[in-house]
Amino acid sequence: MKLDLDLDRFIREKVTRRSESLVAADLTRCDGELRARLTGRNVLVVGGAGSIGAAYIKAVLRFPVASLCVIDLNENGLTELVRDLRSTAGLRLPDRLLTYPVGLVDRVFEKIIRQAGPFEVVANFAAHKHVRSEKDIFSVEAMIENNVFRARRLLELLAEHRPERFFCVSTDKAANPVNIMGASKKLMEEVILAFADRVPVTTARFANVAFSNGSLPLGFLERLSRRQPWSCPRGIRRYFVSPQEAGEICLMASILGASGEIFFPRLDEQRDQVPFTEVALSLLQELGLQPYLCASEEEARQKAAALNGDSRTYPVFFFDSDTSGEKPAEEFVAHGEETDLDRFQGLGVIRNARRRGVAEVDVIIENLRRCFEREKVTKAEVVGVLREYLPTFEHIEKGKQLDQRM
Repeated sequence: MKLDLDLDRFIREKVTRRSESLVAADLTRCDGELRARLTGRNVLVVGGAGSIGAAYIKAVLRFPVASLCVIDLNENGLTELVRDLRSTAGLRLPDRLLTYPVGLVDRVFEKIIRQAGPFEVVANFAAHKHVRSEKDIFSVEAMIENNVFRARRLLELLAEHRPERFFCVSTDKAANPVNIMGASKKLMEEVILAFADRVPVTTARFANVAFSNGSLPLGFLERLSRRQPWSCPRGIRRYFVSPQEAGEICLMASILGASGEIFFPRLDEQRDQVPFTEVALSLLQELGLQPYLCASEEEARQKAAALNGDSRTYPVFFFDSDTSGEKPAEEFVAHGEETDLDRFQGLGVIRNARRRGVAEVDVIIENLRRCFEREKVTKAEVVGVLREYLPTFEHIEKGKQLDQRM
């Protein structure tokens, strides 16, 4: 069994199918402007131990920033982040590099904003990002608390301690959302855009980051390390970007965008959407293995249990998607949104995204809070409140969640 996998090469050749970064030409052309806007700046990254946050930090550290402060609840993740940064060639680590395992907008976080700054560049990657996070009313409340309520509090803090630039990552699932995660990120977009006149804000709708933490492709490697079977939905196609591209897209959006703009990668529906099944089969081939297609989860588990060191086949269970909130194919732009496709080669920019006033956003938040305060609120009732304010939200409810799958 071949385990010496060059993952970066595999992503380039088999997943994104791009030999260079999607934004390589844009980075070269905008290098002077990026350098001018980052040199000597104090940078705060929230959620920096995650896949996209860490990639963003690496993109930023190609430039001579004055200081970097990273906040993330994952203490072990912060430790690995620092080890990774100090072991990576070509990065310009500032003398003042600080990491704090602190929650978004909790009491210590507010102290850091008020006393450890000022921060000229603030980027927020702290979010619930999984569709599986809508499994029940408790997970739904936690997701909306993090993605919406805390984002609102963060903007209030930043309005008091105004940075030169604030960036908050979104998702492709915010365009015409079909799951509560996507709806929460769409509402997050509207929260930050409501502050666009008070704080210079930008965001980016994202494709899937190949082999990011918690992703299905990374799960293939985790299962392989434990000799467990692979499980993958048929008919689900996704846009992919590499981790490097993810950081660079966020860098471009956070530093070069005008307040209120939404960035997205310029990807072609036919060329760039890749089925998860194709990723799985290509990865098996890269590892020198052949798929053993199983008819059920139980058969897959039994075949995996019987694996030995000489096995040249690996058990895989492909199934038809039957869980709530799964969109067959993703999109970045909703109906009526005006796009600028001339400014960058690899990125598009939405310029006229709807902006609610802060008072209107606060009414939505208050109605959601009141909904959660009821003793026996249901997920369907929360969906109803969200649909009232997000007319393009068409929730796909199938009564089965991803946690019920292998």
